[in-house]
Amino acid sequence: MRIALWFGLVSALAPAPRIACAAGHDDGHVFQRIATFPVFLNTDEGAQTGAEIVSASEDGRLLIYTDSQSERLGFVDIAEPGAPKPQGVLAMSGEPTSVAVSGPYALAVVDTSPSFSAPSGELAVVNLETPDIVIVRRIDLGGQPDSIAVSPDRHYAAITIENERDEEAGDGRPPQSPPGFVVIVDLQGPPAGWGTRKVDLVGIPGLFPGDPEPEFVDIDDRNIAVVTLQENNHVVLIDLPTGKILRHWDAGTVDLRQVDVIENDLIELDGELNEVPREPDAVAWISPFRLATADEGDLDGGSRGFTFFDPKGQVRFAAGNALEHGVTRIGHYPEDRSENKGNEPEGVEYGQYGHDRFLFVGSERSSVVSVYRIILGRPQPVQVLPAGVGPEGILAIPSRGLLVVASEVDDAEANIRSTITIYALERGRPRYPTVRSANRADGLPIPWGALSALAADRWDPHTLYTVYDSFYRESRIFTLDIRRSPAVITDELVLRRGDETVDLDLEGIAQRPDRGFWAVSEGAGSVDDPDRPVSSMNLLIKTTPLGAIVAEIRLPDPVNALQRRFGFEGVASVGRGAKERVYVAFQREWVGDPDNRVRIGRYDTARGEWKFFYYPLDLPISPAGGWVGLSELVALGGETFAVIERDNQAGTNARIKRIYRFSIAGLEPQAQGGAFPLVEKTLVRDLMPDLERPKGLVLEKVEGLAVNRSGRGFIVTDNDGVVDSSGETQFLRLGEID
Repeated sequence: MRIALWFGLVSALAPAPRIACAAGHDDGHVFQRIATFPVFLNTDEGAQTGAEIVSASEDGRLLIYTDSQSERLGFVDIAEPGAPKPQGVLAMSGEPTSVAVSGPYALAVVDTSPSFSAPSGELAVVNLETPDIVIVRRIDLGGQPDSIAVSPDRHYAAITIENERDEEAGDGRPPQSPPGFVVIVDLQGPPAGWGTRKVDLVGIPGLFPGDPEPEFVDIDDRNIAVVTLQENNHVVLIDLPTGKILRHWDAGTVDLRQVDVIENDLIELDGELNEVPREPDAVAWISPFRLATADEGDLDGGSRGFTFFDPKGQVRFAAGNALEHGVTRIGHYPEDRSENKGNEPEGVEYGQYGHDRFLFVGSERSSVVSVYRIILGRPQPVQVLPAGVGPEGILAIPSRGLLVVASEVDDAEANIRSTITIYALERGRPRYPTVRSANRADGLPIPWGALSALAADRWDPHTLYTVYDSFYRESRIFTLDIRRSPAVITDELVLRRGDETVDLDLEGIAQRPDRGFWAVSEGAGSVDDPDRPVSSMNLLIKTTPLGAIVAEIRLPDPVNALQRRFGFEGVASVGRGAKERVYVAFQREWVGDPDNRVRIGRYDTARGEWKFFYYPLDLPISPAGGWVGLSELVALGGETFAVIERDNQAGTNARIKRIYRFSIAGLEPQAQGGAFPLVEKTLVRDLMPDLERPKGLVLEKVEGLAVNRSGRGFIVTDNDGVVDSSGETQFLRLGEID
């Protein structure tokens, strides 16, 4: 009777939002990042942290997040959302896997399992309103929990007890005992009176009926829980008042076309995948008629997208390759995951902000959240938001016009910190991405990433050129149209040596007077480091306007004998014809160079001679130490040049990101063995405020600088091909450069 009544209501009722909002917003509103909170601020900088799932107090002013790395809950004050403040941590008895809020209580599910074969867990009930936040009750769950959701009316909590398998046992595949299930917690009254009920899922899925492994849960306004069984590629609906299973279905498969399926250091959208199981992870109700799944994949699948189902299990929308193409267009495609799950959509959240109904899909490997406005039951793309590395938890707070994303990856040595990012719904245009690509002739986006240099067109103030480094094969030059925001990569020029493509580590580019290019490729390895022996030399490369390489110029042998792996990082061309001279910047000192003195090389094109100046580097001032080096060189006219000088630090440890100007007037460079003259530098701009303005963590690799013929400056950051990186690229317009 209950199931018939419920499906009748679904057919009769108009769509009702699951989340209400106090204020209305029109279609001119988008989400803007307003703050990024490094999770270590709640402990100490050296601590290993990892914010995974995030929830909020009912007034939306306090965030609660799980940190399984430290076995704690963490708290962040967002009374002023643009200035989040640490509010400390609370120790758990194991790894917290999820958290939700009901009234004054945070409900954290905690994995206390001593082994895979003896899973255990508890529900920790935390009072948020006492002066000292404390656990007021622990409830045994009888297994290893994964996810929790609280019903909108606060009557129920639903908890998935995954009892996850041991991937090292046998072939690592299900079935493995004991089976998982769902726990319903009746929340009426004070916590001391809360009781639990078990929903058995054995026999429900078709793949591994004895090992359901429930993954994620969400609850709608009618107290219907939707549960994903990821490894079983299955979805289940449970009526919480009765604990009965209303309906369940196989999530089905997807055929994908025009996706990258080979990890070969090149993004190639020419592959296909057939009958790929969706294997949904997160799930969210978006109306009585629709629920959305993030189809991450686990065992055999992952459709690299998301799906809308109706409550009868019929597919009403499938994203296909849209996420893959979307992250490719903005430089966030993870090439090193092409043979796995691509962008790997893991999180999904729904929120109604006034009249706007939004869906948020988190891509774990691309480190972005894609935002869609739901119109007539279908998702319409709005924007893509940058997140920290590995976004895991997504939380809509419509009552405050906020969105919160928890990103779990934390590796201080790699300049990666787990973060909580806060976005606000504001009128205007998205401020991210700052670079996107147009389509190729085949209608697919031009792939790009790891931008490592910039150059201005000598004649057109609206055109710049950029390159990617050795992260990708088949080196190429991109044309960047800066008349629009974001700037648009409109064309690509593949470099060729004869009929063959080349794989270089391009770190500098400059346009030649004949519309061809000078480029520099950084050498690899150091003569004084046995662990990193020299494997390639630094090259000055001359090309035609069509990208044909006509010359590859090496340093003199006595200079190459001093090579360290921090070589060419910028190139500039001055003069024409027989009077053309090319200048290159070295990133750091080579063998025999004085401390904090790096070379500026000059190549005389008529004589084929190399000579050198010294440039004085700033000393490192980061609390993390590190080094300082050059990462770009630009000719400003006459005998004046600009460089980017930066440290190798990011986030709260970043200190030196600067543009300096120097002149070589009156100085005569010397060949190897001579006394190189030292240039004098003048600070042009401290880039730290510019890098802080986007409200993310300060990015380490400011790699490109260009000054166009109108005297306006531009910088670009290198996203390292989305490896050990969030993939974020900032292309910043600096205005006039003095």
